[in-house]
Amino acid sequence: MIPERILTKLSILSDAAKYDVSCSSSGVKRKNTRKELGNSSGMGICHAYTEDGRCVSLLKILFTNHCIFDCAYCVSRKSNDVQRAAFTVDEVVSLTINFYRRNYIEGLFLSSGIFKNADFTMERLTAVCKKLRGLGFNGYIHLKAIPGASPELIREAGLYADRLSVNVEMPTEKSLKLLAPEKSMQTVLHPMRSIRSEIREHDEDRRKFKKTPAFAPAGQSTQMIVGATRESDSEILAMTNFFYRKMHLKRVYYSGYIPVLKDSRLPALTTKVPLVREHRLYQADWLLRFYGFDVSELTVAEQPNLELDIDPKLSWALRNLHFFPIDINQADLSDILRVPGIGHKSARKIVQSRRFARLNWDHLKKIGISFNRARYFITCNSRVHYADALWKPHFRNHLISSSSSKYEALFNTQLSLFT
Repeated sequence: MIPERILTKLSILSDAAKYDVSCSSSGVKRKNTRKELGNSSGMGICHAYTEDGRCVSLLKILFTNHCIFDCAYCVSRKSNDVQRAAFTVDEVVSLTINFYRRNYIEGLFLSSGIFKNADFTMERLTAVCKKLRGLGFNGYIHLKAIPGASPELIREAGLYADRLSVNVEMPTEKSLKLLAPEKSMQTVLHPMRSIRSEIREHDEDRRKFKKTPAFAPAGQSTQMIVGATRESDSEILAMTNFFYRKMHLKRVYYSGYIPVLKDSRLPALTTKVPLVREHRLYQADWLLRFYGFDVSELTVAEQPNLELDIDPKLSWALRNLHFFPIDINQADLSDILRVPGIGHKSARKIVQSRRFARLNWDHLKKIGISFNRARYFITCNSRVHYADALWKPHFRNHLISSSSSKYEALFNTQLSLFT
């Protein structure tokens, strides 16, 4: 039986943690080989769905919502009049173990406000991980690395946590100074660089010595708030590209601004970022990571924001009709990946399949491409050619409007699941 005092803390600190979206599949496979408590599966964690439809979740809480900072966008900022609470290390450990044994969770996502100072907070977060591992907890742990904490503490945390993350929150230094004047971009980038260096060093050591412990095997991630300031999607994606190319992050998450506080520096409380904008940023993110696109290709100078009515890939294709149609039986993988309606897996299947026969429309349908969209951008072993239709202005407008209508219907269906 969990004491009422602990349940009250849990209610406060789990509610405060809901604004942090930077948690998802662990990307870690740690088998339970010594009859320990739990395991970490590569199939997913934190309200994700596995391939067999199973929903897996984790305990997502703040260690405390006390904070010495006064960030305008944060519900836990020191000037906000909210009920405050703080766990002890033993309380978090006990909750995690008890919830796991009851099959409520498969891991822990632990963040925190900063109380006293960064090192004091980081010490307690690391102590939670260390004690859980000492008790044989073998599940997934995602830990927030506190900006300003010493490299030694972050190094120790990475030996126990599967993933570390440092939230940049604002995409530019200017916005960070406006909404979080006590922070700077360097206080965020410094721990990122420390984590990146430690991951590299441990990976090199593990190639030489098999018994070298893993350091944050699921890598690091971050989160940016979208819409609290006036940055365009182009600026946001430029920062994203920096994180992937220079910091080697595994994921960048985007959180549409949710009005929780009244502040003259923030948009009005009635202003909410369209969910579709957040969705388009994730689609663009995927194109950067898996499809070989460059940031400069996803937006144009005269329109620095992503189009909301069509996805970024189709938008690029319609701006670059000279690139199409491509011959599906001869084109390189990098070119096939740019065709709207052909995903990453399908593109690889196409390249593998054409080694044995020239592909036709029926083959492509069986491979699983989105035929009704892709057919206008490709040719194959067939007398039928759909690509010519793209050059007709009225047809291009029809393709855009039908794509928008289809997406809107799908998006409304998904929203209805949560209302």
